[in-house]
Amino acid sequence: MAGHIFNSDTFQFLSELALNNERRWFNDNKQRYEDLVRTPALQFIQQMAGLLPELSPHFKAIPKKAGGSLMRVYRDTRFANDKTPFKTNIGINFRHEAAKDVHAPGYFVHIEPQKSFLGLGIWRPDSATLKNIRQCIDENPRAWLAAKNNQKFRKVFTMAGDTLTNPPRGYAKDHPLLDDLKRKDFIAICELDDEVVISGDLLKLTVSNFATASPLMRYLCYAVELPFD
Repeated sequence: MAGHIFNSDTFQFLSELALNNERRWFNDNKQRYEDLVRTPALQFIQQMAGLLPELSPHFKAIPKKAGGSLMRVYRDTRFANDKTPFKTNIGINFRHEAAKDVHAPGYFVHIEPQKSFLGLGIWRPDSATLKNIRQCIDENPRAWLAAKNNQKFRKVFTMAGDTLTNPPRGYAKDHPLLDDLKRKDFIAICELDDEVVISGDLLKLTVSNFATASPLMRYLCYAVELPFD
């Protein structure tokens, strides 16, 4: 595996962008963005393309400037209160081959000063997908608990995301897995120190941690009737 991909200058650029989140500044510093953010991100994705099949042949790493695994730097501000035009992080999404958007099974890499993390699972599934996951947990609780409570997994990842206040329709208040059934996101997060991101170990650590979460990803794919192995 390759060594260093990102460096401290990557974080410096992202920090400066957060302080100067306007089109004129970005255009004046666009070559820095290319050199310090987009080029190393695409290099990371390219190397992950050769490693993802070790986890599952159904997830894709696509090293393209647009329309691939690298998320756009431009924010969609149409319905947002925050009208700043640029994202101040690097977002990378390795989606399932059957996915049409980010709301499907996927692995995620988020790089941002003091806020970097690895993530995986299904974020904001649509109502039909959410119903299928809940039904699967209800009908196959032992496999769900085995995946979620796996000791190696819990040492690395923490379940995260939003939850309902009340039980979802059709499930009793005393259901033994109510906390899981109330989830609106089925994602797990592993926080990363800045030093790890700019070290030569990022690629190896990413693959290793994603592999640790294979039982959970396998279960979620099964719940939504998508192949994993």
